[in-house]
Amino acid sequence: MIIQTERIRIREIIADDIDCLLAIYQDSENMKFIPNSAFKWNKEQLTEKYERINCGYKKGFGIFTVELLDGEIIGEGGLFDSFNKLNHLELGYIIDRRYWGKGYGLELSKSLIEYGFRELKLSKLTARMYKENIASVRLSERCGMAFVNGGKNDDGKEYCEYEISANELNTPHNKL
Repeated sequence: MIIQTERIRIREIIADDIDCLLAIYQDSENMKFIPNSAFKWNKEQLTEKYERINCGYKKGFGIFTVELLDGEIIGEGGLFDSFNKLNHLELGYIIDRRYWGKGYGLELSKSLIEYGFRELKLSKLTARMYKENIASVRLSERCGMAFVNGGKNDDGKEYCEYEISANELNTPHNKL
């Protein structure tokens, strides 16, 4: 699977990507809004994570490398089987902080939403984030997702859940 937009490419993770992605994971600023990430990642741990999650590649979902069209890796993004329903996946991403505020997260998210509904024939997509992650909250809203749930994680931090369904994708206010 390769998705190319005006500025980015979303593609399968390959072994040569791991060092760049590891550098993103090892930057605490990049990871401050990612649950369960308060430890130092190493190459083996990250490789194992990708292998475990990407067993869905054959079905078209998993974690993908996000790169600029010149090949510079800026993060990862994906669709995850968090609900044990292959018609309802979770949208997630990590963008290196050097690229925050430039619209790459929005471009990535819109592309994955469109891909999920058009190619994978999903019925629903969910995005979850810490409530304090205002940029991701706004991004979800800009993608046409609606707030559906909130609460506190096991770590005591407040979270939000946003969703969009296939039916909502083609409404006049929600054209991707």
